[in-house]
Amino acid sequence: MTGCTEVMLNNGLKVMLKEIHTSPLISQWVWYRVGSKDEPTGRTGISHWVEHMQFKGTPQSPSSVLDKAIAREGGQWNAFTYLDWTTYYETMPASRIDLALKLEADRMVNSEFAPEEVDSERTVIISEREGSENEPLFLLGEAMQHAAFRVHPYHHEVIGDMADLHSMTREDLFSHYRSYYLPNNAVLCMAGDFETTEMLARITALYEPISSGATPHRLVRPEPVQAGEMRLTVEGPGETSFLQVAYRAPSASDPDFFAVAVLDSLLAGPSNLNMFGGGGISNKTSRLYRAIIDKELAVSVHGGSSATIDPFLYTFTITGHPVNHLDQALAALDAEIERLQNDLVSPAEVARAIKQARAIFAYGAENITNQAFWLGYAEMFADYSWFTSYLDRLMQITPEDVLRAAQTYFQPRSRVVGTYLPTNEEEAE
Repeated sequence: MTGCTEVMLNNGLKVMLKEIHTSPLISQWVWYRVGSKDEPTGRTGISHWVEHMQFKGTPQSPSSVLDKAIAREGGQWNAFTYLDWTTYYETMPASRIDLALKLEADRMVNSEFAPEEVDSERTVIISEREGSENEPLFLLGEAMQHAAFRVHPYHHEVIGDMADLHSMTREDLFSHYRSYYLPNNAVLCMAGDFETTEMLARITALYEPISSGATPHRLVRPEPVQAGEMRLTVEGPGETSFLQVAYRAPSASDPDFFAVAVLDSLLAGPSNLNMFGGGGISNKTSRLYRAIIDKELAVSVHGGSSATIDPFLYTFTITGHPVNHLDQALAALDAEIERLQNDLVSPAEVARAIKQARAIFAYGAENITNQAFWLGYAEMFADYSWFTSYLDRLMQITPEDVLRAAQTYFQPRSRVVGTYLPTNEEEAE
């Protein structure tokens, strides 16, 4: 069986099942439609913190039991929080998947949020934030996000602002959990070695007794049109300089998303949309590699965007060269973009860019865990047909589409240019 079975339970939980009988494994993902986009000022970072609290146990499964139980059965598990969503997964031997099913059904409603655990996790997350503040690309990326989004809640980093991490209470966290961790705000996805009819019956028995709730509140704050190019400089620890150039990018559901994906492959080398993992492809044939790295204007250049509900950013990241200045790399980047906007790319070059973009997409969808990942990930910003039609839609992109996308999205008036300068200036020189 290669297709996907989709069923909506009576409480609103969407279940997506895909049989794959290549190995005796099953991967289960539970996705919640809540992320940093749903956080008002004063509550930034709350979705990520709630994700951490979900590993602190329930009355039925204390935290000390969970890790050992998964490991003992030969499984692996983890969780992720992003702009638009939070997700939890377990990949288990097929005969042991019931442990994962019971675990996720239990913590959908019964997580305790013990005050001492909240205080302990506050310390952990603040330490995580402090560690990130020693990373140049975190500091630069956060400044870029702040500049690019003044109104839209994509403004802040997923981990949240330090002031909010200090001030949020147990009641704030528990209220967020109760508001968003609902079956009618979730998608359960499973891929692997099972029989659909039997698995659906087991999922229904575990999850359908869970009551649905009120449709969660959404922050609707569209970002105004940017009035002109913004430039910023961040100084901090380290010995390496960095340059980031962020342009407005279309949402994943916008047909232009696919043209920008081909632009990405052509300019900087194809990006992997699978945030969970997958194979990589060298970007040495890309235009920017030849224009910047081969000419020793910088050490590395990469580009990429994310599949998001609302328009986000396409960002180039350039690692500074010990000798040459970043303004030379920026000039080379601008020249390549201007070239794209004025000259039609040859069909052969577009075909090569599409081939590379298709290859990295396929690498990121090949194993059972990734198959289950894509079932739910695509649902967070579109639907599963977005995933199944992705390769075909890439193939439809023409040189004219690439020209139009470059002219539409890579405009200086709507970009943010950020420079990171290490404070260890003597070694940086």
